Amino acid sequence: MNNYITSEKQEDIVNYICDDDDIKAISFVGSNAAGMHIYARASSRGKRVQSNIGGKNHAIIMPDASVDATLNALVAADFGAAGMALNTAIFVGGSMPWEGQLVEHVKALKVNVGTDPNADIGPVITKEAKDRIGRLVHNSLESGARLLLDGRKVLVPGYENGNFVGPTILCDVTTNMDCYKEEILGPILLCIQADSLEEAIMIVNRNRHGNGASIFTASGLVAKKFQIEVEAVLVGINVAVPVPLPFSSFNGSKSTFVGKSGVQFYTQIKTVAQQWKDLSSLAMPLPAPLTSEKDMTGRALREIHRAKECR
Repeated sequence: MNNYITSEKQEDIVNYICDDDDIKAISFVGSNAAGMHIYARASSRGKRVQSNIGGKNHAIIMPDASVDATLNALVAADFGAAGMALNTAIFVGGSMPWEGQLVEHVKALKVNVGTDPNADIGPVITKEAKDRIGRLVHNSLESGARLLLDGRKVLVPGYENGNFVGPTILCDVTTNMDCYKEEILGPILLCIQADSLEEAIMIVNRNRHGNGASIFTASGLVAKKFQIEVEAVLVGINVAVPVPLPFSSFNGSKSTFVGKSGVQFYTQIKTVAQQWKDLSSLAMPLPAPLTSEKDMTGRALREIHRAKECR
């Protein structure tokens, strides 16, 4: 069951949830400020808390990667979830050889209302979110980024005033730009250039968030190096950031996640110690535990023999 609570007094609702004794655990996904507040307030009252806060998921694209498979995964992961699953692609050797086909794949996506079963990209959550995305794109261009595809002026017939942002691709992005340092939370793909695998891994590891990272390559040695050296907890090799499962749930390192994850959060470990020997107060002695099928068979035969004697 999902219970959605909406109110202009969001802080009061959050504090009530943190303080209420009937609520035993809280799982939160959102901004850093809200997540740290929830974690501090709720955990101080003895609640189990997990806060998924912030995120900047990367994909490293090696020159030997399969073009179609890589672009299909990249486009689905970035634009299929409005940048939540993956939002930054690092092209080792440069993005130029990839850009033409990347644009073709992205232009095929359909922007429309969420009720349209053929829609690939729906609206962002508010007008403020749309304006913020536009501001980040504009600031990036002023800082030297190159606009490969612009979706800021997309129009959906019948919803001209809707909060729609079309798929947008920014190339030549650097790590000091606001679009990279902040979570965009929109259908924007950032393309960064790297000269080597080592430089690409360094870019991933220097980011303050450590949620997910992927690599696309035909080399097992390259994949192994990435797997060992990357500082992320969700790692994909020739796949986008892996889908969380109960024992490998959505979590992160660094400033991305605080609290317990997965099964550890949704369950409570219980330790039970028992002692059954030397219980003299028992009227009937407990039978010794059976150690094998042979013991079980032998005991059953003795019971049958004893029953015959009683007759």
